[in-house]
Amino acid sequence: MKIAMLARNANLYTHQRLKAAAEDRGHELDIINTLRCYMNIASRRPEVYYNGEKLTGYDAVIPRIGASVTYYGTAVLRQFEMMGVFPLNESVAIGRSRDKLRSMQLLARDGIGLPVTTFAHDPKQTDEVLKLAGGAPLVIKLLEGTQGIGVVLADSDRSATSVIEAFRGVKVNILVQEFIKEAGGTDIRALVIGGKVVAAMKRTGAEGDFRSNLHRGGSAKPIKISPEERSTAIRAAKAMGLNVCGVDMLRANHGPVVMEVNSSPGLEGVEKATGIDIAGKIIEFLEKKAKPGQTKTKGKG
Repeated sequence: MKIAMLARNANLYTHQRLKAAAEDRGHELDIINTLRCYMNIASRRPEVYYNGEKLTGYDAVIPRIGASVTYYGTAVLRQFEMMGVFPLNESVAIGRSRDKLRSMQLLARDGIGLPVTTFAHDPKQTDEVLKLAGGAPLVIKLLEGTQGIGVVLADSDRSATSVIEAFRGVKVNILVQEFIKEAGGTDIRALVIGGKVVAAMKRTGAEGDFRSNLHRGGSAKPIKISPEERSTAIRAAKAMGLNVCGVDMLRANHGPVVMEVNSSPGLEGVEKATGIDIAGKIIEFLEKKAKPGQTKTKGKG
């Protein structure tokens, strides 16, 4: 197979691992800087150009699109889809997962466990929003945040109100969620490939930090997840329409709750924690599924 990877930094661990895994299995993989692509959106003749050359002959495309370039990245990916190239994750599914509010609504529609989550536009509704979320302590999240950035823990209703007013003052959209205290600053990242959980790790936040992101100094170790957690991760991936994703869950007293579904999960933390060859499993999935004309929008909404 000839595979294109849309990624801005070719040297990241995940991108090098995917390239090595593809080449070890006899495939050709080109890492293409997403922002240097440009498109000819012609009727019945969709084309993508890169560094002055037309991109042709690809069987599959692996989108590794950063959150900051979601809009342009999914546009480039759509163009590949229109050309009949099989995407590891489809543009529509990535768009769903990147919109925190939309993804929460889709997960809720499918009955998947979530923390109590509230959203409002009018700052006059702040008191009602805090009441709906169950009162402090509360987690306040920027809708556009990623890797733990733009996430604040407010330990009193007064501090929650101050944070909400500050965010609203700069005209950004936020979610207010209940704080799952019993999780104890840890979460579970389950890696789903093709409707199966292939690996899971427990992430623990750095000392004094309730966020467990590895980018923020957290640590990880392998974990055996329960059948309910496994089912929740698989259903969350299906709700988004994602073939490959990381599903972040907390262990609440009433069962697993999903915090986020990540459409471009990093492989370094989970491969090193579990010793599982995730990159190889992703290429294996493409070998089975990457057939011409197999691009179709999965799920609804």
